Amino acid sequence: MQPMVRVLGAALASSALVLGSSSLAFAAPEGQPEFDVSAIDWKPCAEVPTIDCGFLELPIDYAKPGGEKFKLAVSRRKANDQANKIGAMVINPGGPGGSGVNFSFSADSYFSKEIVDKFDVIGFDPRGVARSQPIKCSADLLAKQPSEYPKTAAEYEKLVAFNKELRADCRQQSGAIFDHASTADVAQDIDSIRRALGEKKINYYGISYGTIMGQHYAERFGKNIRAMIIDSNMDHSLGTRQFVASEARTAEDSFQEWVKWNDRTKTSPFYGQDLRKIWKDLMAKAERGELPAPWDPNVKMTPEDLGGGVVSMAYGPGWQRFAEEVKQLVDGKPVAAANSAFAVETRANPFPGIFCNDYNLRVSSWGEYQSLVRMENAIAPNTRGSALGHSATMSCIGFPKATNPQRPLKIKNAPKILLTNAKHDPATAYEWAVNAHRQSRDTTVFVTYEGWGHGVYRRSECTHKINDEYLVSLKLPRNGTTCAAVEPPAEASIMSAEPKVPAGPFSVR
Repeated sequence: MQPMVRVLGAALASSALVLGSSSLAFAAPEGQPEFDVSAIDWKPCAEVPTIDCGFLELPIDYAKPGGEKFKLAVSRRKANDQANKIGAMVINPGGPGGSGVNFSFSADSYFSKEIVDKFDVIGFDPRGVARSQPIKCSADLLAKQPSEYPKTAAEYEKLVAFNKELRADCRQQSGAIFDHASTADVAQDIDSIRRALGEKKINYYGISYGTIMGQHYAERFGKNIRAMIIDSNMDHSLGTRQFVASEARTAEDSFQEWVKWNDRTKTSPFYGQDLRKIWKDLMAKAERGELPAPWDPNVKMTPEDLGGGVVSMAYGPGWQRFAEEVKQLVDGKPVAAANSAFAVETRANPFPGIFCNDYNLRVSSWGEYQSLVRMENAIAPNTRGSALGHSATMSCIGFPKATNPQRPLKIKNAPKILLTNAKHDPATAYEWAVNAHRQSRDTTVFVTYEGWGHGVYRRSECTHKINDEYLVSLKLPRNGTTCAAVEPPAEASIMSAEPKVPAGPFSVR
């Protein structure tokens, strides 16, 4: 099975002034050569004419502002109430690889009326993504990807060789942007957007992988922030074993929460039954190579495929639908692949140029790989570790060191930032948020949603109120505030209880 692709959600916000086409000269950040930022030439977006779209020409390498440039795609949904507008809110759906421009098209469905009334919502496609000089790789090479679960030393070396070949191909197809697509580069792009808009300060809402964008921006450009929400947090300080182990723990938690839901929900097809035993038997069947795959009956599912389905399901969570799909597998009936937790997705391939430059997760040998697999399987026997964490790690083996490697979060000159996370998030583990807050406790206020799923903003009246009050009035709750869990609707989609909520961090190709 090819790795599932899910986009890490995140949203940025920033208010825009209508500007002409002249260049705007600003003093460059300390230690950075000066460069001019051109104003954005706004035009109606082809997809949604009521929203403005444009491009911002920026250096590929900020250390060489006079060198090669690329065009960053930006969008602007003007505040409904311009007379009482508070400012600009930059949004982006994370990924790595999510389009903030696309997310802005549905901003009025995601954010409350008060927010879209009072803020110009600014989306952007990060460098290397979608409309912003996307990172490209040869489709025929991507189709040859070997399993990310090698069973022998030879299969492991084959994966390493493939990754090296893929990286070289992506760099050749994409050009210099491939080497300058880390989130550290994106943070500078965000400030370039602010400058082009003529804004002294911006507001930011980032979800999932977009929280790294927010964290980096706060570290470097904290004085330029009015308000920032980082929702469902990445932890950019973890080493390889910590990353893999924490992802395995949250994947296993997702399985256990699904079992608890079954035990209390009469509509579950497994209500009153021993779901743990049923699942164990299904995993054993997959281990024997006897479980036909929903996407192709000629292909047999692996235990790792089943575990990946758990992680995908838990984004919503989509407990009911997942239970029904599992029941079909148990009964030997075909499962419709479309919109299934087990569906295989394919997308563009910005991952190697972004994640592998943000995280130095390198496995040096077949022996080290075996040790990691033993660890993640011991932590999460019901999901065989985390499909997300495992795939992300294995996608970077064979790569050189990351250009923006992990380090502790150090925010000094920013206002108070709202940091939120769900207790049972299958993607950005709750312990990641705890650790990110620990590293920034002087500048972040931590709010926990006691429930499930990926993304906090729209989970409940409590989470909605806290976020909106902060954005509008800068009123923050007490640090350590919790919002009670709200049972997701039975019809919730596999990926999200809210159709417009960005999906979450998933790997990769």
